[in-house]
Amino acid sequence: MSEIHNEARYFRLHIQDMIDCCQKVLSYTEGLDHEAFNADTLVYDATLHNLVLIGEAAVHIPGDTRDAHPEIHWRRFIATRNRLAHGLSGIDADVIWDVIRTEVPRLLPELRNLLNEVNEASG
Repeated sequence: MSEIHNEARYFRLHIQDMIDCCQKVLSYTEGLDHEAFNADTLVYDATLHNLVLIGEAAVHIPGDTRDAHPEIHWRRFIATRNRLAHGLSGIDADVIWDVIRTEVPRLLPELRNLLNEVNEASG
């Protein structure tokens, strides 16, 4: 298998991981308001875990691809991952709720479009 083919496969897997995690975040928080989300520790923890995974996968998207897709807020998700992974005591619940309600629903179709582009380009 060629190195280019391996890179494309690896890249697609990270995009798909991000899509899967976005779907989980939206599924876990469906029907909840901010207060209910914060009160349900299992949902809260699972959601934060998936936000960390989204940011971790985003780190592995090549810089030229991130630059070519400025509509995707890569840095926001990477920064969110870093805050969640390294500073749990400093998590701002309002910021997390905004990411869940605003950023993740916006990210999901953008990632699906990117995955389609990658799949079409790699044949």
